Amino acid sequence: MKKRLVSVVMTAALAAGLLSACGTQGAEPTAPEAGAQTEAAADEEADADQAKGAESKGTIKVAATSVPHAEILEAAKPILAQQGWTLEVTEFQDYVQPNEVVEAGDFDANYFQHTPYLDSFNAEKGTHLVNVGEIHYEPLGIYPGTASSLDSIEDGAEVAIPNDTTNEARALLLLQDNGLITLKDGVGIEATVNDIAENPHNIKFNELEAAQVSRVLPEVAFVVLNGNYALEAGLNAQSDALAIETSDSEAAKTYVNVIVVKEGNEENEGVKALVDVLKSDEIKKFINDKYQGSVVPFEG
Repeated sequence: MKKRLVSVVMTAALAAGLLSACGTQGAEPTAPEAGAQTEAAADEEADADQAKGAESKGTIKVAATSVPHAEILEAAKPILAQQGWTLEVTEFQDYVQPNEVVEAGDFDANYFQHTPYLDSFNAEKGTHLVNVGEIHYEPLGIYPGTASSLDSIEDGAEVAIPNDTTNEARALLLLQDNGLITLKDGVGIEATVNDIAENPHNIKFNELEAAQVSRVLPEVAFVVLNGNYALEAGLNAQSDALAIETSDSEAAKTYVNVIVVKEGNEENEGVKALVDVLKSDEIKKFINDKYQGSVVPFEG
């Protein structure tokens, strides 16, 4: 009997130690925590019951990149479930495969790109992909590095910008909008550093792959970052940027991120339901609350 009692005590002690090592401390939830858990569980159960009550309409398969696209799609899942749709999201780490799998018919849609990239991809690859809904845009921002104010920029200051055709033009347009350079007339969204007509501060441009720009923050006066890369760097366009693309800017209208399907599938019932949900007030609120200006719902 004593051996058995010792064994039980040791088992209990080991269990308590394991709980402590996992950070649980073996403690029961406090009353407010327990209440919050009960409320959350009740909400989840209510959502599940509501989804179960909806007639099943099928599955919508969407290819997406992780931030912010897959996160936004996750927020759309329970809303679509209430309508009878199962949303299946697969994340990709590049900008080629999401288009290829939609072209091949393996996925119903993708969500990761803007229309200039889509048009370029179709022209280069011979694909037949079309935009069926504008959802959000990710404003470029000018972020401080070694300098803290655009007004006090020094002659010869170094500014890091993305080097791809699309985002370099956006960066230069944003710098022009803030009075730092002047571009040649008419270059618009095809501008490069060779199209700078006036550079009164003799800015030196450090052209880098877009994902690398944030890494030189400690080394340059300013960087121009895409919204998604700013998020990954722990920056927020609304609170950290010195200047951002405005909602009525040429860039915002041009580079809105869209839902894309293969030509001929524009009337797919599931995709139309997806677009409607992504344009809903609930998802707009989710985007505004979560990204605080680094991702902005498109209102066009």
